[in-house]
Amino acid sequence: MTKSLDLSESLEDYLETILELQATNTVARSKDIAERLDIKRGSVTGMLKKLAAQELINYEPYGYVTLTAKGEKIAKEIEKRHIMLRDFLIRFIGVEEQKADDTACRMEHAMDASTFKKFQAFIQTMDDCPHREGL
Repeated sequence: MTKSLDLSESLEDYLETILELQATNTVARSKDIAERLDIKRGSVTGMLKKLAAQELINYEPYGYVTLTAKGEKIAKEIEKRHIMLRDFLIRFIGVEEQKADDTACRMEHAMDASTFKKFQAFIQTMDDCPHREGL
């Protein structure tokens, strides 16, 4: 899981954003990352250098940004946590979609690997429960 690399919440957000941009545009650009994260373009450079130093992205100044295989694996895990948490908040608790998305974004960074595995097992139990509709 990402915690072994000591990635900050912010660095995880960058990986997740780059994954999303790659899915849409094949590559990410600094300006697109800045726009998506709603931060100044100059702030992006330092973070991209940190991610490149950890071999999580391919990055050349003024060039395109792509995830390495290692970075993509981590980004997909972050995305998976986000989707599952968001889905849980909407389906089981009845949280409005935008609020669920915002909350899931904060929760995905705080949950360690063992807790997330237990959370996944709980969701599976809920999905398999024949009486779930009454819950």
